[in-house]
Amino acid sequence: MGGNDIVATSTPGHDGLAARYASALYDLADEGHKLDDVAGDLKQLAALIDEVPDLKRMILSPVLSRDAQSNAIEAVLVKIETGELVRRFIGVVAQNRRLADLPAIIKAYLAELAGRRGEIQAEIISATKLTQKQSDAVLTQLRAKLGAKVVADQKVDSSLIGGLIVQIGSTLIDNSLKSKLARLQLVMKGIG
Repeated sequence: MGGNDIVATSTPGHDGLAARYASALYDLADEGHKLDDVAGDLKQLAALIDEVPDLKRMILSPVLSRDAQSNAIEAVLVKIETGELVRRFIGVVAQNRRLADLPAIIKAYLAELAGRRGEIQAEIISATKLTQKQSDAVLTQLRAKLGAKVVADQKVDSSLIGGLIVQIGSTLIDNSLKSKLARLQLVMKGIG
């Protein structure tokens, strides 16, 4: 993965809040011996938030009332059959008007789970769905570079045109064709 652009990113305010919620959920899940069940429910919910624009708009909407958001998210959680712990937890998140932070909370929970297991959580974004062989090759490279077991969530973003973006914690490795074209355009304008 040589020649990639690495960009450090961080949003401390939201990351700290998400980490506190995620840590509380982790403790509850650990106490109930449901760490993997909760992780599965959260991954399913995160995928749904990414795939359903109306759901994403609903959790981000400052206009909807607390009760409207709570009822809507509860209906979604029942529909996808999440466990009781996740439903209660997200109910509290909704009542605290923090549904907008839900994607960050989910990411923080999965990162904490991976970290406590000695794994590194990565997010791989590609222009098209990776085949199993491609996915295995990327994970093998990441494991070799990081010297640890890597657990990855994969997402598709067709606007990338080609290539990959890999995010590990606050480190972003952008080797997408979209970014390369943008850099080339800057160079051709004489700005870069």
